[in-house]
Amino acid sequence: MAKLSIDDLDLKKKKVIIRVDFNVPLSDGKVADNTRIVQTLPTIQKVLKDGGIPIIISHLGRPKGKVVPELSLKPVAKTLEQLLSHKVTFIDNCVGDKVSKAVGKAEAGDCFLLENLRFHPEEKENGEEFAKALSSLGNVFINDAFGTAHRAHASMVGIPKFISESAAGYLMKKEIDYFNKVLENPQRPFVALVGGAKISNKIDVILNLLDKVDKLLLGGGLVFTFYKVLGVEIGDSIFDDGSMKTAAEILQKSEEKGGKIILPIDCVITNEISEDGSKRVVFWEDIPPQMIGVDIGPDTSQIYVDEILRARTVTFNGPMGVFEHEAFAEGTKEVLTALAEVKALGGVSVVGGGESAAAVNYFGLEEKMSHISTGGGASLEFMEGKVLPGIAALKDV
Repeated sequence: MAKLSIDDLDLKKKKVIIRVDFNVPLSDGKVADNTRIVQTLPTIQKVLKDGGIPIIISHLGRPKGKVVPELSLKPVAKTLEQLLSHKVTFIDNCVGDKVSKAVGKAEAGDCFLLENLRFHPEEKENGEEFAKALSSLGNVFINDAFGTAHRAHASMVGIPKFISESAAGYLMKKEIDYFNKVLENPQRPFVALVGGAKISNKIDVILNLLDKVDKLLLGGGLVFTFYKVLGVEIGDSIFDDGSMKTAAEILQKSEEKGGKIILPIDCVITNEISEDGSKRVVFWEDIPPQMIGVDIGPDTSQIYVDEILRARTVTFNGPMGVFEHEAFAEGTKEVLTALAEVKALGGVSVVGGGESAAAVNYFGLEEKMSHISTGGGASLEFMEGKVLPGIAALKDV
């Protein structure tokens, strides 16, 4: 999947529309976490350095096609200006005469952030006229919003229909490069960890990875559906009755491929998911009635760590337990620490977005991974082997 990138373009004196993901948390009218803004700075700085004029567009929250003052990007403009150390002009719309006039008289050195795209229903509807209006603001389009790449919205797939020079920004390119490296040409052995609460959210990921990995290690709440298939008592642990048939098919497929899937052999159980809950370790077939499985056990952790440390490529998609509670976080911590070691030993460790990234941050390991995806849903669909509309719309090299 070779796509045109920002380095392939001549940006001098060009008006460059940059689609970013500034869907950041706000508190008391201020940006509470600037991580997503920081991640896009290299792309914006490149445009400014090369003499282009950045016209930055993004969504924020779910205003459902209406103007919601609390979801304005105005506070984001202030934070962006501080981080860039460069003046950022905020315009309180993203289309219309006011925007066209301001951008029309812009000169090199100017930098704009336009108002929330989702104040217009046409954004999510992929309205052609709305996409045309957005594209009329520039003559180059750079998409750096991987977190929204799985959405066929006007700013993601509509604009490239009207601007031939449509390329990936640095953040988008990094995401594409790492996922291609993992899924298309991994260093071997290739080990994947898939966890999280619901198997239904991870079925397509598991099925896609079974054809690619050497070992697939499962954890989190989703393992109890597999236990159910195997006829094991799971107490009050979470499981998905509607996915039982698929889980059985996955286990069968794993056996046909030499037993790639490894399930936990022990688990941590509790009477309630809270810091006050009891905690003990049992073998997987010994979960008592009315008890809840909340983490992989120490024997499983050791097996998983050994498999990870033998690998040259490892992916992590979903925690091994209820890591938000310290008492049930050990399994997730152990495997993520091993992922960090893989990178230190010269291998590749890639973490999916969303709850996976949150787990890495929780344990302070973000600087020790090869790559942490910025997109939860987007990274999940990439791991499922799906074509992401926002990436497909960019120009091929």
